[in-house]
Amino acid sequence: MRAGDIAEPYPVVGLDTPALEAARLIARDRLPGLVVTRSDGTPKAVLPASEVVRFMVPDYVQDDPALAGVLGEVPVQQITARLQRATVADLVSARPVELAVLNTDDTVVELAAIMARLRSPLCAVVDGTKILGVVTAARLLELVCGDDLG
Repeated sequence: MRAGDIAEPYPVVGLDTPALEAARLIARDRLPGLVVTRSDGTPKAVLPASEVVRFMVPDYVQDDPALAGVLGEVPVQQITARLQRATVADLVSARPVELAVLNTDDTVVELAAIMARLRSPLCAVVDGTKILGVVTAARLLELVCGDDLG
């Protein structure tokens, strides 16, 4: 079985997409993350949902989690405002990282290996430079474990 055989249609966002729109897409569809594309439609990054959550928490609180208890409940409006002021480009790491992308003819083992090595919740599958679809970790586990998960 090849990556192209199990890739599924999946939403993608551009670097200029508002961060709040991306966060709402992740929340609405309960996605593990999103594929971020360049202006030409080629994959640029995988944006895990955990990175969106990380962006919502100010750096100084991440550096000293005890501050979270001191600050108390931050109104949801403040978190929303932080996302409203940002784009997906602000959420994607500036440092170059290897992208979880495979070709349609790569094997399921290659798929699992890249997802494991990069700790990515999903992998874009491309045919040349065009995104064919995505394989999520949940889809990969479903394939490996079979339908009898009960």
